[in-house]
Amino acid sequence: MELPVVAGVDGSEGSLRALDWAVPEAARRGLPLRIVHASVWEHYEGVRSGLPADRPSEQVYAESLVAMSQERARSLSPEVKVTTDIRPEEPVTALLSEAEDAALLVLGSRGRGPVAGMLLGSVSLSVAARARCPVVVVRGRGPDTQQPPRPGHGRVVLGVGDNAASGAAARFAFREARSRGCALVAVRAWHGPHHLVVPHSPSGDEQLTICQRQADEYMDNALSTVGEDLTKVTVRRKAVRGTAHQTLLETADPADLLVVGARRRHGAFGLQLGGVNHAMLHYAPCPVAIVPERE
Repeated sequence: MELPVVAGVDGSEGSLRALDWAVPEAARRGLPLRIVHASVWEHYEGVRSGLPADRPSEQVYAESLVAMSQERARSLSPEVKVTTDIRPEEPVTALLSEAEDAALLVLGSRGRGPVAGMLLGSVSLSVAARARCPVVVVRGRGPDTQQPPRPGHGRVVLGVGDNAASGAAARFAFREARSRGCALVAVRAWHGPHHLVVPHSPSGDEQLTICQRQADEYMDNALSTVGEDLTKVTVRRKAVRGTAHQTLLETADPADLLVVGARRRHGAFGLQLGGVNHAMLHYAPCPVAIVPERE
């Protein structure tokens, strides 16, 4: 059974941009696309039978939205098999359930609710922090939703964290770069520590050399988990002295996708997103993929 690419829609401009991103992604992967709208109309207005005019307004809206979204997806890529579903649940609950059987979950960065003006909607943040499959939050200065997509920037950026959270992210980023025919840029930021545990006390220059070498080792270790021929993709390594969030933001502008990994919390349902991943979800100039490391 092929797991689908799932796109969550709520009618906002952000969710339409997410849908437009999800359609070619499904086409590149050769996977079906599942469009999901989470509606709570049953809980508030009940299910009533009869003529269409008797139906709750939220039900009418939901049906119109998924029909329009399905038509939009088919017009973008007729070869992709598209299905839709309206789930009478809260959005976070519905989308987390969808993530259990999805290859990828794609969301907009902001919804149509009262907090739509926030940098990142609460639904997108909650789902990205708890989903069991990779989640892409479509951010950045995208084109108008009525215009055809712009050409890609030609690179996927991988943020290399510690070894425990970088393996799955590296594999995901490599496959994305290969399917797009673009370069993969692996990035690791570093800064000189106050002290290093070494047999002798190194000089300042030696400290910087050691930190640089450690950053290179982190990138090598992450890329070694890909398990495929790295020569199939142009891979560039970028070890930069500085803060992780600033380095990633600068490298991802411009990029087609920024990929970061996240570890699962011990004994809890959720991911350790950390400050860097939170910053990427709120401020990145391009779509961001949060890739959970498998237990």
